[in-house]
Amino acid sequence: MYRVGIITASDKGSRGERADQSAGAIREIMAGLGWEVVSYRLVPDDPDRIKDALLAMADEEKLDLILTTGGTGLGPRDHTPEATKAVITKDVPGIAEVMRAESMKKTPRAMLSRAVAGVRGQTLIINLPGSPKAVRECLAAVLPALPHGLEILTGRGGECAEVRSEK
Repeated sequence: MYRVGIITASDKGSRGERADQSAGAIREIMAGLGWEVVSYRLVPDDPDRIKDALLAMADEEKLDLILTTGGTGLGPRDHTPEATKAVITKDVPGIAEVMRAESMKKTPRAMLSRAVAGVRGQTLIINLPGSPKAVRECLAAVLPALPHGLEILTGRGGECAEVRSEK
């Protein structure tokens, strides 16, 4: 089981003006995998607040996976990718590339996503879009590779390595 954090970047959500449905979608998907959401933050679309939340979850809480939602578009208050780039030590570009490629099959607007993914310490950070529908679609695209990536990143790959060797 992996320990997961969710960060929602939303001015309206942080002021209580909008329900955070995207985090709910993430929670549901993580529960289906048997992964535990142990930390959640709803922050304004402020790069310093997003960065602080990422650092707290990665460095202090030592989470395995942080999923952000919101703030990946072209709007003047969309800062999640920049905050993520400021804290990661390794890029994992394939994750965002796959999310954009799969989303392009549904809408040409997917090419406007600036989402990034990367590693800080032993934590994988992935930027997801802000809508519940897009969150579900993007997670569906990358979930087949996440268990293996997290096994390698966290050093907990023994069980799956044994299963693969039995085949």
